[in-house]
Amino acid sequence: MSTFTGFPEAALDFFDDLEVDNTKSFWEAHKAVHAESVKAPMLALTAVLEPEFGAAKVFRPYRDVRFAKDKTPYKTHQGAFVGVAPATGWYVEISARGVRTGGGFYEASSQRLAAVRDAIDDERTGKELEKLLARLRKLGWSVGGDRLKTKPRGYDADHPRIDLLRHRSLTLGRDHGFEPIIHTPEFADVVRQDWRELRPVVEWIAARTDILE
Repeated sequence: MSTFTGFPEAALDFFDDLEVDNTKSFWEAHKAVHAESVKAPMLALTAVLEPEFGAAKVFRPYRDVRFAKDKTPYKTHQGAFVGVAPATGWYVEISARGVRTGGGFYEASSQRLAAVRDAIDDERTGKELEKLLARLRKLGWSVGGDRLKTKPRGYDADHPRIDLLRHRSLTLGRDHGFEPIIHTPEFADVVRQDWRELRPVVEWIAARTDILE
């Protein structure tokens, strides 16, 4: 495994060009660039972080277009995910817009989602999550995820945490964009710090969902 030295400019250029020409002919002509400038640095970065956070899944570049209206064959980003519970963990991604870090849960079965909502509804654990998210917002994190437009069944519209109860997924993200540090070895320390900041929320979610079969 190579040492992480940062994401090169060539990685950003590759995704810029791929967004314009998302074809097999472009991919075949530039797959060596992807391997050397995108995949290899991502593997090196996740290897550096693995002792603290665990092994990462570095996603394949091919899109599943079987049921998609958009038939372009390749993803216009490269992501890696460290899971600690079903669909729950930490994330890092590079694309034409630079580098982004994140964490949370990106989907849930009905049983797991019910467990998360029960914990949000609970006065103690619900307020705990509110405080964790408020702290992260102050640190510059954005809170996102798929949300219902109306209240979930079984909860009052005037529930004090109704906005959180509407979430069907809950993610946090931070954009590092094109900051010069993304091209340096020190960016591994930035991702490490970001994931450490997210750990309390990731563990809060995992504690509610990982025990379910």
